[in-house]
Amino acid sequence: MKCHQLLCLLWAGMATMASADVLVIAHRGASAYLPEHTLPAAAMAHAMGADYIEQDVVLSADDVPIVLHDLTLDATTDVARRFPGRGRDDGHFYAIDFSLAEIKTLSVGERVDGSGNARRADRFPADEKFLQLPTLAEEIELIQGLNRSTGRDVGIYVELKNSAFHAAAGKELPAAVLQVLYAYGYRNAGHKVYLQSFEPATLRLLKDHTSIRLVQLLEDKQLTEARVKEIASYAQGVGPWIGFLADAPEFVVAAQAAKLEVHPFTFRADQLPRGVASYTQLLDYFVRELKVDGLFTDQPDITRRYLDRLR
Repeated sequence: MKCHQLLCLLWAGMATMASADVLVIAHRGASAYLPEHTLPAAAMAHAMGADYIEQDVVLSADDVPIVLHDLTLDATTDVARRFPGRGRDDGHFYAIDFSLAEIKTLSVGERVDGSGNARRADRFPADEKFLQLPTLAEEIELIQGLNRSTGRDVGIYVELKNSAFHAAAGKELPAAVLQVLYAYGYRNAGHKVYLQSFEPATLRLLKDHTSIRLVQLLEDKQLTEARVKEIASYAQGVGPWIGFLADAPEFVVAAQAAKLEVHPFTFRADQLPRGVASYTQLLDYFVRELKVDGLFTDQPDITRRYLDRLR
């Protein structure tokens, strides 16, 4: 089904209904409302009914896993002001070049572009930088504390950001992440944790060292039957971009037939794909028609309410 044919499938009164098990995965926390990958964003996502909260993870210079989407600190912190002259030749400030103590002096805010302008003017004010980057351990402690105080059981969903880059610098990102996860009781597929990566080599390595559920993120359109079988040999899930599935909806059936969970990214109520009139319409297609297993979303509250109405 091609992307331009999407609307023809979204008729009123579809007979198919969503599974009660569709997961709401908070993309970098409640990132539509608070700066991404901050503890307030994670707390808000927990309160909004997320089933899992995502943590992108890189290493500091002293090998501490920190929650940060990019390898660089430029887009979400005031690193250039705090540490002038510490950028590399390409002009960027890499997290791996800073100790945790230095990173903790940075102020964090909404993502900006290369000119310092807010990526999205309708989200949290980009000039309000007063938060901190959390370590993976700190975010886990927050989520586990909220689980205890609320009686909920929200899981964590960790992405290893470019393990090959870290390895080239003599650092073992997968080992450092597993050490933290194991310390907090996340040890196997029975625990509420996923590990995801765009790098097949990283996931193959993890398969030999842990029974935690692994998810292959997909950045290309090679969603063939052979590719599905290959992924199923080392992972338990796939995370394709929503645009890929709009072009190749049959991939969901093939992946699920291979016992792979399908968790597409990223669903944004304030950034709809071309030709889609509403967020409800978008969710109808992916949840009721394609029957995906989970949704990465910037708005866990709206997504949770949608799914609850289908029960």
